[in-house]
Amino acid sequence: MNKEPMTPEQLEKAANILKAIAHPMRIAILEYLEDGEKMTVTQIHNLLGLEQSTTSHHLGILKDKGILASKREGKNNLYYLKYKNIGQVLECLRKNV
Repeated sequence: MNKEPMTPEQLEKAANILKAIAHPMRIAILEYLEDGEKMTVTQIHNLLGLEQSTTSHHLGILKDKGILASKREGKNNLYYLKYKNIGQVLECLRKNV
């Protein structure tokens, strides 16, 4: 395979994305959003059984690192995967753990 090596900037961004994902609750959040779902903080915190503030914290990290995006609908922010290929990372994890 002749793949072009990543630049230092790309390596840094990749490492930051992997660090952000590397938490059990964040992986769970990504799984809920994996199929193109858009969910509110309340929906996610109910599914995970976490405090809403804890859920917001995890969503903030994922959004800050560019993994999630959100859009306002009425009083709620709907969170969704910014890049659908994150699902490939999750699938790789499922097959290898």
